[in-house]
Amino acid sequence: MRLGPIPENPIERVVARLNLAPQPLLDTQIAYTLARLVMVGTKLGVFEALKDGPLAAARVAERCQTDARGTEKLLFALAGAGYVEARDGGYGLTRVARKWLLAESPNSLVDKLLLQFHEWDWMERAEDYVRTGDPMELHTVISADEWPTYQRGMRALAGTSAAEVARRLPVPKGARDMLDIGGSHGYYSVALCRRHDGLRAVVLDLPDAIEHAAPILAAEGMGERVTHRVGDALRDDLGEDAYDVVLIAQLVHHFSDEQNRELAVRVARALRPGGVYAILDAFRSPSAKDAGQAGALLDFYFALTSQSGTWSPEEMAVWQRAAGLEPRRPIKFRTVPGLGIQAAQAAG
Repeated sequence: MRLGPIPENPIERVVARLNLAPQPLLDTQIAYTLARLVMVGTKLGVFEALKDGPLAAARVAERCQTDARGTEKLLFALAGAGYVEARDGGYGLTRVARKWLLAESPNSLVDKLLLQFHEWDWMERAEDYVRTGDPMELHTVISADEWPTYQRGMRALAGTSAAEVARRLPVPKGARDMLDIGGSHGYYSVALCRRHDGLRAVVLDLPDAIEHAAPILAAEGMGERVTHRVGDALRDDLGEDAYDVVLIAQLVHHFSDEQNRELAVRVARALRPGGVYAILDAFRSPSAKDAGQAGALLDFYFALTSQSGTWSPEEMAVWQRAAGLEPRRPIKFRTVPGLGIQAAQAAG
């Protein structure tokens, strides 16, 4: 799946085929304008104002306490982009907006879009990164004001894939104990524990992460089945023969090859016989030719905001095999293109 110019009539299809359309303008000015306006509509409550039915722009402005003319321009733009539609003399939500952009939707991405205001600022460092090669280490530069937004945004993002994770992650039969490394909000653990009776999870993360993620986990009502433990994945002793499943989700892109190899050794020691080490992350293609748009862009984003960037499932399997585990075939997600699980199993 990729973003790009989509012809809307036969003439535009011909223009696109002949390379006459100024694609760089579409990929930049149109793309960043669209992104910013969807974010602004979310932040100002425009989509929430329309959740009960179509309204005139002036009524939306009253509900959002915004300027009537500015609100009309925003709604007009969002209609052109397919997030609202002109209806009954006003504007109503489309299926896309109703599913993803309402706070009470089980699929809500509202908190992720609010986080993207911070990510917008982080991306301004892209030029400096390319010039110097010096990335920002996200978890050390997030301010106290940004941590709550970051944790809620990560929880919203996890909601897009948690059901598939719970369904496809190879949990051993009769598994009792799981370690969720860097899981902060704990939602992957919640989804797995709800699917597998008798499974309990400990979520290991940094103190600042747990401080702001604890209310998010508490809201799931899992009690003692999913708990937090303060720690550092790069330094803590993970125990021996302690877990049936160890999950590390959206974290290995922050670690170097050496760090991931060393972590895999400690994970292998912590697994019980037959236990599973599952790495959930964006998969990097070994070749730019096969990377695809989303995968290649995410590799840059994570290289900018962490210490490494994304890894290929083949590289993940090397860490696992060197730790004495038996890698399985990678699981490529259907719901979130580019995301997947590289799992490996302990002997026994």
